[in-house]
Amino acid sequence: MTGSSFPGGTSLSHLDVYGDAARDGVCGGSPHMHLVSTEAYVVVSGEGALQTIDAGGFRETTLTPGSVVWFTPGTIHRAVNRGDLRIVVLMSNAGLPEAGDAVMTFPAAVVADPAEYARAASLGEADGRTERAARRRDLAVAGFETLRDAVISGDRRPLDAFHTAAGRLVRERAAAWADLVRERPLAQAEQSLALAEAVAAGSVAHLGDARLHEAIGSSGERGFGMCGRLRTYDVTDQESAS
Repeated sequence: MTGSSFPGGTSLSHLDVYGDAARDGVCGGSPHMHLVSTEAYVVVSGEGALQTIDAGGFRETTLTPGSVVWFTPGTIHRAVNRGDLRIVVLMSNAGLPEAGDAVMTFPAAVVADPAEYARAASLGEADGRTERAARRRDLAVAGFETLRDAVISGDRRPLDAFHTAAGRLVRERAAAWADLVRERPLAQAEQSLALAEAVAAGSVAHLGDARLHEAIGSSGERGFGMCGRLRTYDVTDQESAS
């Protein structure tokens, strides 16, 4: 993502939310949270909902075409598909989520054991990935149900314990996250600040370097994400071919 002028230091993907039913009969994705990044959904078609657990407790937000929602770090979220739910996803801190800024809500014993968590999260080889993604989702739903039911009953201890365990799980790889933030969203913000100051000082020299850029979508079948099938986009700066 280095060398990207895409707005806000964000990343972009198209998401087709999983349409098969999980262990509880609800169609949708694997519940998880991000530790540093904020995520936004722009619904382009279909019907569904977003189930969340955050500082305000558990809630379900209806999603219909045109809905725009976003959720800050620590928000456990589960995309629910009630009919052809398709979403444009924007992630802050481009590159950081791919560097491990997400933890699925597997049962406490799994999240507490890095090796067991890695086994549960892995989708392995392409052959059989659909079935493994479903098993991974079911395991995350099992943990999500425990957290949801405890929060609804007024007991936040399981949620607090999950937060702590998630922090321990990613702590080692998080050492590189600050550099990603500096190199991407922070660098872009600093460049915008420099341009604003230049214009205020009477210089518009940068306007002569204006360019149109076009994102390249990933080819082939959509990949398996936590919430559904994904088509990612390369938003590094490259001039449009059209």
